[in-house]
Amino acid sequence: MNQRLTNQHKWLSVIKLSLAAFLLFLTAACGNSNQVLKTETNTSTQAEGKTGEAAEDTSPLEVSIMSITPNTPPAADDNVIKLAIEKATNSKLTIQWVSNNAYADKLNITLASGKLPELTMINNPFSSTFRSLARQGALWDIAPYIKDYPNLSNGIPEGAWELTKMEDGGNYGIPRPRPETGDSFFIIRKDWLDKVGLPLPTTTEELYEVMKAFVEQDPDGNGQKDTVALAAYINASDVGYAGNISPVLGTVEYSFTGVNGHWKWEGNEMQYTAFLPEVRESLEYLAKAYQEKLLPEDLLSLKLNDTRDLFRSGKAGIVVDKAGTVHQYADQLKEVDPDFQISDFYPLTSINGYNPKGSGFNGILSIPKTVPEAKMKRILKLVDTWMNPEVFDIQKHGIEGVHYQLVDGKKVVDKEKLKKDNGGDFNQIVNVIEGDWDTAAPTADEKKANELFKKVEQDRVATSVGDIAIGLYSPTGDLLLPELDKKIQDLKSKIILGKEPISAWDDFVEETSTDPEVIKMIEEMTEAYKTRLGK
Repeated sequence: MNQRLTNQHKWLSVIKLSLAAFLLFLTAACGNSNQVLKTETNTSTQAEGKTGEAAEDTSPLEVSIMSITPNTPPAADDNVIKLAIEKATNSKLTIQWVSNNAYADKLNITLASGKLPELTMINNPFSSTFRSLARQGALWDIAPYIKDYPNLSNGIPEGAWELTKMEDGGNYGIPRPRPETGDSFFIIRKDWLDKVGLPLPTTTEELYEVMKAFVEQDPDGNGQKDTVALAAYINASDVGYAGNISPVLGTVEYSFTGVNGHWKWEGNEMQYTAFLPEVRESLEYLAKAYQEKLLPEDLLSLKLNDTRDLFRSGKAGIVVDKAGTVHQYADQLKEVDPDFQISDFYPLTSINGYNPKGSGFNGILSIPKTVPEAKMKRILKLVDTWMNPEVFDIQKHGIEGVHYQLVDGKKVVDKEKLKKDNGGDFNQIVNVIEGDWDTAAPTADEKKANELFKKVEQDRVATSVGDIAIGLYSPTGDLLLPELDKKIQDLKSKIILGKEPISAWDDFVEETSTDPEVIKMIEEMTEAYKTRLGK
């Protein structure tokens, strides 16, 4: 009995010792665990900072970009403007510059491949290919992030964000901001008008009279009949304006219809403008102008840059462009015509009571979903930082001592040097709306031009018309319009060039307007517009 109690006592002692050892081990383990947890917490706190967010990557952001270049050659990788922008934005940019004339084709191939650069300029964010990529989830919807970047949310018109939404309400790119009041419209050589003794045209009839005088009355005074009236081209496919006879000749058409774009809201429904009688009138007008040699003879082969060169070189009296392009043209016109004044660069305010209101954007910058979210946010920050005045000023004025000198506190720019270093090219990636009408006014003529442009802006606001169909989606139209657009463009071109009679247009309208698929497209566009209006 005593022996049994002794043995039990021994076992209890062993158990107590084992339990004590286990508790000691557990305490040590917990202590180590707490220490590890404490260390991890401290590390995390240091990494996250006070906001609790992940530490910001401070290494230079490497990002691939594809965008348009209006100049040849484009900015090289070691371009001085590019290097300064990289330093200011803490980035390393690999930029693929593509000519205006080739961009639409290049972009279509790139979109079809699904292998987009990390920041891609999309000139037509409503193409079927781009919409398809958005629906497939191949692109970042940046709508939830915009509020975190002040320049993106405040420096881009609210309407631009709204109009670039897809049908699901997502924003699949950053709108490249443009002034709503400075959209492309007729710009005329006022000095040529004075030489032929005509006032500024306000109707299509007066515009035709001016064009005829610009061709027949030797406005450049060289004694030769070697000028054209309107610097125009006919094929719009090279810059992504499918279904139209280029934005230049399209401006003539819109002046007849009074409608900006291809859709008109009338009688509580959408109307497809191709079926309007005013479109027929505009085709007759343009066909006559071509026949009378008021338009370039090689209309079909010219590209956008070719027409701008016609105006820059003093061979055309009218161009269609943004009013803010004053220096783009004026500086070169002075080279061929030393008497040219900036105030001779005269943006018209309306024709037939119409001028276009801009959408507030020109294309968007899209980011593919192959980019991780953290890097996507850094790209948004890159663009946001790039929009800061001190950074954007690098491409606007260049670098002090290289592109400009400070004289009495003002930046006097060596425009040739800035152009040679492709300063303006970078506007095709990041742009900021600021004083497009202001020429800095260092001379009396520029002060006069500033007063003119401010008046033009005010007058345009009173009559400007927006494109109501931007961003609206019709599933039927998505399938139908590519082929329909091509037929329309081809037929318009043939009629203007005199290869088809105007009766061919009548036949086309009669057949197409009764097509069930076209009717369905119109119904869908009507419902889409009603939804936007909240009806």
